Amino acid sequence: MKVMLLVPPGGYFAERWRKGSSMPPLGLLYIAAVLEKDGHDLKIVPADILQLKFRQIQDMIRHYQPDIIGVTSTTENRFQSFKLIKKAKEAYPQALTVLGGPHASMAPEDCLAHLPELDVVVIGEGEETMKELCARWAEKADFHIMEKIDGLAFRHNGQIKVNPRRAPILDLDALPFPAFHLIPFEKYNFRFEVPGQGLLPAINMITSRGCPFNCNFCATPINWGRQVRMRSPANVLQEIEYLKDKYQVDVFFFFDDTFNANPKRVAKICDLIIERRLNIYWKCDIRLDLIDRPLLEKMKKAGLFHLSFGLEAGSERVRNEIIHKKINIDDFHRVVKWCLELDIIPNAFFIFSHPTETWEEAQETIRIIEQYRDQIEGSIAILHIYPGTPLEKTAKELGVLPPDFSWARPHPPRIITLPTAQGDVPLFLHKLTWSQVSELIFRWSFSQRKVSLLDKIPQVIKNIRSFQDLWRYLIMLVVYCRLKLRKFFQKISPLLRSRD
Repeated sequence: MKVMLLVPPGGYFAERWRKGSSMPPLGLLYIAAVLEKDGHDLKIVPADILQLKFRQIQDMIRHYQPDIIGVTSTTENRFQSFKLIKKAKEAYPQALTVLGGPHASMAPEDCLAHLPELDVVVIGEGEETMKELCARWAEKADFHIMEKIDGLAFRHNGQIKVNPRRAPILDLDALPFPAFHLIPFEKYNFRFEVPGQGLLPAINMITSRGCPFNCNFCATPINWGRQVRMRSPANVLQEIEYLKDKYQVDVFFFFDDTFNANPKRVAKICDLIIERRLNIYWKCDIRLDLIDRPLLEKMKKAGLFHLSFGLEAGSERVRNEIIHKKINIDDFHRVVKWCLELDIIPNAFFIFSHPTETWEEAQETIRIIEQYRDQIEGSIAILHIYPGTPLEKTAKELGVLPPDFSWARPHPPRIITLPTAQGDVPLFLHKLTWSQVSELIFRWSFSQRKVSLLDKIPQVIKNIRSFQDLWRYLIMLVVYCRLKLRKFFQKISPLLRSRD
C-alpha cells in the first residue's frame, strides 16, 4: 500500500515555525514507523515546514498516487486540515482520506458530518488502528471492512458510524522509534536557549502516554486515556543515544503530559544518563506534588535545565473546585524555590477566565506572577475550549458556545478567538470582561518584559474577521495605553513630589 501522511500548511503552526519553535510531528512519525515496518510504502509531507501551497500538495498527491491519504489535525489548526482533506480528495478521488490527530479524535462525528470529502477518522492512538486499516484495505477496498476495526469512525451509505475505541497500547517499548528519516529533519528549527551554552538545536520525545488526572479543560485523557503507560528507562535511553548520534542533538524536550507520573522511573532514567555520561540538556513538564528535592537534584545532575509545571490559577477555589487540579499553593512555592537554588529555569503555566472566576480571584493569579517577576518564566493563556472536554459542556450550558455549535463550521462573530497568538480555538469568556482579560494579559507581559504592541499590529490586522473582532482589538489598545500611562505616572510621581 502507498500511504501519504500530511501535515497541513499555513495557519497557527506556520506562525510557530517562523518564530523558531516548530517540532517534528511525533504522532505521524510513530504511525509512519509502524506502517513502514509492516511493509507499506510511506511518504510524509510536512507542508507547514516546507511552506507548501495547497496547489503544490495536490501536484505531489497526483504524482505519488497514494492508496491512503492521512492528515493530522489539532483544534488550533483544524480548518487547515479540513481544507487539505478537500484538496486531497479533489486531486486524487480514488484515495481513501483519513483524518487523525487530537481534534479528529475528540470530534469524529462532527468532522464526518461536515466534510463529505472525508472517508475515515482515526480515534485516539493511531499506530495499531492505521496498521489494521492498511492491511484490511489492501486485501479488499470495501467500506464493510471498516465495521470490524476498533478506533475508527466512518461514513457509509450516508450514515456515520463510530466503532468502539481501540484498547490502549500497553507496551510502548514495542513501538519502533519515530520515522525521523522520512522528514526533512534539517528544516526544523526547534531550539532552546540553554544557560551558558546559547541557542541549541533540540528534539522532542515522548516517554509515556496517558494522564490519570481530571482537569476540566484538558483533552489528554480523551486522546491518550487515563491509564498512564510508560516506556522503560532502558528504551528511553536507547532513543536518546540514537537521536544524539544520528542527528547531533544534545537538547531534549520530554513531551509527556506528566513526566514525573512515576518518580522512581524518572530517577532511573537520570541514573542511566549520568552513568553513560551523555552530557545532554533536557526539559520536561511535571506535576508539582510528585517531586521532592532529592529527585530534582538528581534531575539537575542528569542535565535538566528547564522545568515546566501548571498552577493554572492563584485562587485555591478555582484551582481545586473548578479546574479539579488538586494542587497546593505551597507545593508551587516550594518547587520554584528549589529550582532557583539549583539553577533550573522554572516555567509556570497560568490560565485566566475560568468558569465562575471573579476579578478578585484573577488578581490572585497575577499577584503570584508579579511576585516572581524576573525569577520565573511565566506562560499564560485565556482559557481554551476543546471538544469533548467537561469545559465544552459547561460552555454550552452557560451560553459561551451555542447549543448547535460545530467545530467544522466558521465561528459566529460573538465567539472569541486569537488565531495567530493561540490558534483558532474558542476562548472561554463568561464572568470576566474582555477589558479585564486584556489587562491581565498586559500585566503579565509587562512583568515578563515581553510585550511589544507595534510588532503585533500586522498580525492583528490579519486576524480581523468582523466588526466584533475590530472592537475587541480596540479595547485591547485602550487597555494597553491606560496601563502604560499608569506605569509612566507611577515612575514620574516621585520626581514630581520631590520638586514640591
